[in-house]
Amino acid sequence: MSDKIRVLIVDDVAATRENIVKLMQFQPGIEAVGHAQNGEEAILQAKALRPDVVLMDINMPGMDGITATERLTVEVPGTTIVIMSVQGEQEYLRRAMMAGAKNYLTKPFTGDELIQAIQQSASRDRQIRDAMRLKSGVKTPGKVISIFAGKGGVGKTMLTVNLAVALAKRPETRVAIVDADIQFGDIPLFLNLMPRSTIADVLPDAEHLDDKTLAAYMTPYSEALHVLAAPLRPEQAETVSGHLLGAVVKQLRNSYDFILVDTAAIFNEVSIAALDASDSILVLTALDLPAVKNAKLALEILQSLGYADDKLQLVVNSVHTDGGIEPREVQESLKKELAITLPMDGKTVVNSINQGVPLMLAQPESLLAQKIAALAAKVAPVIADAAASAGKPGLRFKLFGR
Repeated sequence: MSDKIRVLIVDDVAATRENIVKLMQFQPGIEAVGHAQNGEEAILQAKALRPDVVLMDINMPGMDGITATERLTVEVPGTTIVIMSVQGEQEYLRRAMMAGAKNYLTKPFTGDELIQAIQQSASRDRQIRDAMRLKSGVKTPGKVISIFAGKGGVGKTMLTVNLAVALAKRPETRVAIVDADIQFGDIPLFLNLMPRSTIADVLPDAEHLDDKTLAAYMTPYSEALHVLAAPLRPEQAETVSGHLLGAVVKQLRNSYDFILVDTAAIFNEVSIAALDASDSILVLTALDLPAVKNAKLALEILQSLGYADDKLQLVVNSVHTDGGIEPREVQESLKKELAITLPMDGKTVVNSINQGVPLMLAQPESLLAQKIAALAAKVAPVIADAAASAGKPGLRFKLFGR
């Protein structure tokens, strides 16, 4: 992951936001990842972007900066908040610190003062988190999320890639994608990657896998996101067994916080091995009769295989408003509550695929990207750990349904 300090700017004055963004463009160690004009927008942006630092103005219409700070401290733990305000009185400072802010800047401040406050606040929190991790000496195994569908063409790979990117945006989080559609996997295409190895190449090392050995077969997309590609040719799929896939996923738990598995739209040895290894299974469907019918069959089979109901999360893709089947009807037909509905945005999705740039990066402000970020928060919410509950920064991840 990049060592840059990722900053979200929150101020109702557009000129202030723009000036801060321009200032950061000259700071190689700091990156402005987003901006918001009020407290409500700040919370949504912070949940999606997981910035290291939030620069928060106090006086804003609607939800003010103090209230937003109180909520962010609870809902986005691990994010450092620096308050900006024209009020320099001791009472405002006290309220800001009580709300959870780590620093306080009185307007007008110089560029040097702002940069110093960002660097000092982020550095202090990182040192505390590192010390807490070293002191605990505990490493939680990575969580496995499989994305499954009863038929192809419903957006399974699109969802896998963008959900992985959303999770990889979190601080100090490593994510792996395993392309388990071993005949026709397209994960590298969606990320504009040329894989250096595939899962088929792992076979000679299958009986003596370790972290270092498996790392050599992973193709990096970024420091935080790596890919284990499907075989390059369909005929090579015969060499990939369920045993191999299970061994790979088990080993990846040691090195990654999240492992996302893009399965084939079929119940075979490999896909069942992936589902068996999963902590959570997202069952994806669309709003057409064949997709809903196959989703119903898929859920029945999954339940007959013994997967707990709370392990199965139903996701509807391409929600539209021009007639046809409604999400409510899908929920009633499948007798399963929807985890989330994803809006139709064909142009954004097609452009993203053709450019090989995930829409979470190309169009993070789109409604579809925001919905996928919300799904990431639902299936793998960030919650405060014991240290954070005692007033110390810290993070841990809890998988939905575990």
